[in-house]
Amino acid sequence: MQASNPIQISGNNQDVVWERIVDTIHNYKFAIAKENKLDGRIETEYKVGANLLEPWHGDSVGFDNRLESTLQSIRRRVFVSVTPIEGGYLLGVEAFKEIEDVTTPTASAPGGATFQQELSLRRDLNLVEERSNPDGWIPLGRDPALEQDILESLQIAFSQ
Repeated sequence: MQASNPIQISGNNQDVVWERIVDTIHNYKFAIAKENKLDGRIETEYKVGANLLEPWHGDSVGFDNRLESTLQSIRRRVFVSVTPIEGGYLLGVEAFKEIEDVTTPTASAPGGATFQQELSLRRDLNLVEERSNPDGWIPLGRDPALEQDILESLQIAFSQ
């Protein structure tokens, strides 16, 4: 059964509600980037998607997402909105997914560092140069499977 987004929960203590939401987000191994109780907004750091060999990470929901994260670099970020209403709160979850933009296949790339070969012997031991082009990410939109999973976890957390 799909949960509506946002969901309505009952509660009258904002601090208790807030801590349960943060605990639920931490269960998915997301680190909190920003939280603002006045705005009712929680924002996580980007988290690299869990692959098939990492079942303890809950951010890749379902076999298809885990397989995708195994074969390609995927990262996710979550935003939770907390809106007070009479008798409780509305909790909205938005999860965004991005795929790494790799310009050349990793197997054929020279690597993250390039050693200079044409130099004569020098005492400078810092011969590693950084990559000229930083890696980018391509937005894939929202991740409804992760949103639904977090909403269900929040419903369970507030039903106890």
